[in-house]
Amino acid sequence: MTDLQSLPLAGVKVIEFSHMIMGPTAGLILADMGAEVIKIEPVGGEATRRLLGSGTGYFLMYNRNKRSFCVDLKSEEGKAAVRKLVGSADVLIENFRPGTMDRLGFGYDDLSQLNPGLIYCSGKGFLAGPYEYRSAMDEVTQMMGGLAYMTGPPGQPLRAGASVIDVSGGMFGAIAVLGALHQRNATGKGQKVIASLFESTVFLVGQHMAQKAVTGQAAVPMPARVSPWAIYEIFQTKDDPVFVGVVNDKQWGRLCESFGLDELAQDESLQTNNNRVLARQRLIPILQKIFRRYTKADLMEKLEKSGLPFAPIARPDDLFDDPHLQAGGGLVPLTVTDGDLKGEAVSLPALPIEMDGQRFGLHQPVPQAGEHTREVLAELGYSENDIQAMLDTGAIMESS
Repeated sequence: MTDLQSLPLAGVKVIEFSHMIMGPTAGLILADMGAEVIKIEPVGGEATRRLLGSGTGYFLMYNRNKRSFCVDLKSEEGKAAVRKLVGSADVLIENFRPGTMDRLGFGYDDLSQLNPGLIYCSGKGFLAGPYEYRSAMDEVTQMMGGLAYMTGPPGQPLRAGASVIDVSGGMFGAIAVLGALHQRNATGKGQKVIASLFESTVFLVGQHMAQKAVTGQAAVPMPARVSPWAIYEIFQTKDDPVFVGVVNDKQWGRLCESFGLDELAQDESLQTNNNRVLARQRLIPILQKIFRRYTKADLMEKLEKSGLPFAPIARPDDLFDDPHLQAGGGLVPLTVTDGDLKGEAVSLPALPIEMDGQRFGLHQPVPQAGEHTREVLAELGYSENDIQAMLDTGAIMESS
């Protein structure tokens, strides 16, 4: 789905003041869905572009389909240009510490007077309350929100293996923006919406809170949990492990039929899922022995034919070659913009949604820092002389 005019958010203009993951994720969702997203970067480019270690892919992953405008927000010329830009925008996204945008002169109270229809989306660590002004990041809120406790084994809290809270916070921010755009159609008024990391974490662990509410027993970490299903396990084959799940009585019948488990199929004490859960210590060794007779490929083929849930144990880098992702538009072709592999062609995950039978793809490459500075200013009515003067004073930057 790359024809801009056919995209659901075509015509929506977004100004993104953001860094790292949370804010850029919200902008990415809107951009992929067709919004015009102009990313405000400092002169020199956003620092996320230069992160090392596990942060080296952040910018590439979360900034496609955007334009880059590099500007010094402390300069009067730069500030005036950005205010002019915001005056014509539908949405503003920011994920800086509380008070930062106000100090720069771009807080909601100020900008809503300039543009009453503006939807102002703030990505924060916490919503209103005693923690509101604390510094936060993904790992902080995973720890204090119970997710790390549930992920690691007992006594060993463990951060989840991806920035799930930053991404979730950005998703909730984008959802709030979509709701505010719909409401503006009726009222004509913009509003401020806030998404947060801590409350996103709490929402994700809500199922475990509900378990306590229903049973009176606190949830134990996932590695030590009592599974609600008897067969929900990683099994070793002749070569590589495979996850297999049997979550209802119909699937139990299919498993028994596929693997010739007639005796188990006829056992009255195993006819319901809850009874099978109680018999796990008897069942699992039987299945372990059977599955070890197969190679991973043979076992998966047999499980797929029987319609049972299964999964190979993949690494993220295995997904570049996943045939389903490649065939279904699940990977978006991009060019690396920074780092040792600058200029290399890669493919990264598309939005995990489909609309009218179409996936969302690429219509604007990941930008170089300041790549669209001149273009954005020209659209605002600045002359070439004006732009050059701002470049000379360092109020703006364009890519070389």
